[in-house]
Amino acid sequence: MLAITNAVIYDGNGNILKDHTILVKDGKFDSIQAGGSVPDGYEEVSATGKIITPGLIDVHTHLGVSEEGVGREGSDFNETSDPVTPQVRAIDGINPMETGFSDARKAGVTTVQIMPGSANVIGGEMAVLKTNGNIVDEMILRAPSGMKAATGENPKMFHGAKGKMPTTRMGVAARLREKLIETQNYMDGDKKDRNLSLENLAKVLDKEIPLRVHAHRADDIVTVLRIKKEFDINVTIEHCTEGHKIADYIAQHDVCVSVGPTMSTRSKVELKDKGWATAKVLMDAGVSCSLTTDHPVVGIEYLVTSAIHAIKHGLTEQQALQMLTSNAAKHLGVEDRVGSIEPGKDADFVIWDGNLFDLRSKVETVYINGEIINSHNS
Repeated sequence: MLAITNAVIYDGNGNILKDHTILVKDGKFDSIQAGGSVPDGYEEVSATGKIITPGLIDVHTHLGVSEEGVGREGSDFNETSDPVTPQVRAIDGINPMETGFSDARKAGVTTVQIMPGSANVIGGEMAVLKTNGNIVDEMILRAPSGMKAATGENPKMFHGAKGKMPTTRMGVAARLREKLIETQNYMDGDKKDRNLSLENLAKVLDKEIPLRVHAHRADDIVTVLRIKKEFDINVTIEHCTEGHKIADYIAQHDVCVSVGPTMSTRSKVELKDKGWATAKVLMDAGVSCSLTTDHPVVGIEYLVTSAIHAIKHGLTEQQALQMLTSNAAKHLGVEDRVGSIEPGKDADFVIWDGNLFDLRSKVETVYINGEIINSHNS
C-alpha cells in the first residue's frame, strides 16, 4: 500500500489538486485526500516539488506488430493477401518484448491500443493493453476493442496495384458495405457453419465494439459517417487530418476521433492540409479528441511533444492532458479503468520532475497497477 504525499495532481479531468495525498491499495486508487495524513501500514512516497498525472494513453499504435529496426520479419500488421480480413486479430501478432514498449513506459505511456494497419478495407480486430509485461494475454485491458477499417489512398494503393477491387474510393466504400451486408445475412441465418470473418464483424453490428476507421480527408470522414448511419453502428475516426474543415458536421454524429500523427511528414496527398490547429478546432466544436503518434510512424516517446505543439496552436494544457488521458480512455471504452486519478480506477500514474508540457521536464517514476515500472533511479 502506498501513500503519495505533498502531490500536485493533474487528475486528467481538468482539475489541478495541490498538496494532496494519493492512497493506493490493491493496485487501485483508494482515495485522494487534501493534506498529508498517512494511515498506518502505508509506505510514504514524497512528491514534493513534483507533478503527478494519470498514465498517458496512445489510442492508435502498432506497437509490437510493427517492430522497430527489424524489417520484414517484424512487420506483422497488414495481412495484405486480401483487401477484407476481419478474421485476423492484432493480439496474435504482438511481440510484447519489442523495444517500443520500453520506450512507451519511459515516456509515461501506460496504456495503448494496438491495431492492424490501413492497407485493407477491413483490417481486423485490435486490443487495448497496458505497456508492461511479457505475456500479451496478461497485459490486455480490452480485447477486442474495435475492428479496423480504412478509407482513402492506402487500400487503393495496396490492392488496386494488384488489379483487385478497390481501385477507387467508391470501391473502398462498396467493399465495406458488401461485407457488412454479408454479416447481416449471416446473423439472420442459422449459422450452422461457423465463419470467423463474419463472427468478428457481427460484434460491430451488435455494437459490442466500434468500427475504427482510418480517414484523413474530409470527404472520407463523411463517407464513414454515412456508413455509420446506414448500418446503425458505432465508429471512431482515426487520424481525422482534415477534421478541422468539417468540425461542426463531425460534432453532430456523436463520435470520438484521434488526431495525428501530425509530427509526420506530408508523405501522401491526404496529408497536405495537416496542421496542429486541427485538435483545437475539433475540441471547440465539441468533438471528443485524442492525440496519437501512430507509432512507429512517429515514435511513441513523442506523444507529449505532439501535445506541446498542439498547445502552441491554441489548446490549453488541461485540454491537451485530457486528450492524452480521460478523452483517450473514453475513445477506447476503458474509462472505468484508466484515464484519470479517481478512487476505484487502476493506479496507473506518472511522477514528473516538472510541468510535463515543458520539454525539459522528465518522467521520474511510472506506476502501473500500483507497482513501480520505471524509475530514473533504476
